[in-house]
Amino acid sequence: MADNLEKYSIGIDLGGTKIECIALDPELNELYRERIPTEAHKGADHIISQIGLVYSAVKNKLKQDDHGIGIGTPGSLSAKTNLLRNSNTTCLNGFPLKDLIELKINRKVLVENDANCFALAEALLGAGKGYKYVFGVIMGTGCGGGFIIDKKIRSGINSISGEWGHSIINPEGPLCYCQKKGCVETYISGSGLEKFIESDLNQKMTAEEFLNKISFNDNELKVLNRFYHYFGLSLSNIINITDPDIIVLGGGLSNHNDLYNKGFEEVKRNIFSDYLKTPIVKNKLGDSAGVFGAAILGVNC
Repeated sequence: MADNLEKYSIGIDLGGTKIECIALDPELNELYRERIPTEAHKGADHIISQIGLVYSAVKNKLKQDDHGIGIGTPGSLSAKTNLLRNSNTTCLNGFPLKDLIELKINRKVLVENDANCFALAEALLGAGKGYKYVFGVIMGTGCGGGFIIDKKIRSGINSISGEWGHSIINPEGPLCYCQKKGCVETYISGSGLEKFIESDLNQKMTAEEFLNKISFNDNELKVLNRFYHYFGLSLSNIINITDPDIIVLGGGLSNHNDLYNKGFEEVKRNIFSDYLKTPIVKNKLGDSAGVFGAAILGVNC
């Protein structure tokens, strides 16, 4: 957790479709919030300008100059080059995101992976509160994850800790945007499931629409059961290796209730144990978790 709890903070969550900004008081209560579209198709310079706009809107309401700023973004900053890498907002890859934001708003910022921000918020304020070791999962357009140990993000020596979505679970599987085959993201993210719906069922619908269907024919059940199967494989690997105290699911697909029974059974079937005590639970903060996590980071900026 942040050490300096006397400080106001601002968090910015940089998403593929929206940029959200929030201000918190020293007790981590929400004060103000703004959202604007990312408009990623207009390029990196435009995104930086949008960040400047949404930050100014919240800062002007806060009227408190002594505040820190945390930024949550897909991907991470390379410790070697200080450039953004692995972001699915691909127009930002290869740019010095932290430097550009600081130049734009004339303040120091902390930049962290968005899944780590999600996990931090859920560990301190949400479904993982009270647990020592939390693994937070995002199952949305892509797949991400974050490890929180003793209320702190475990980023790792390569700054890729929790990059669960790009663990390979089938080397002969679909090609991922990262140019590897069979990543977790190609099977159980929204975009991955939608590709199977189109290729196997010749249908076009969102992953959430598919998962919310009331009934399924035989071919649809094959797609659905494959989704549960790879969900089970993916999380069983996490449990086998790190054995967290709780797993919190986020992102749009986390609203699918059968993940917590049928999906849970698939996890149980694949772990190296004769029982599964790990709670696998839905988030409590919804799509606000990432921006809360960014703001919590900002307390120490």
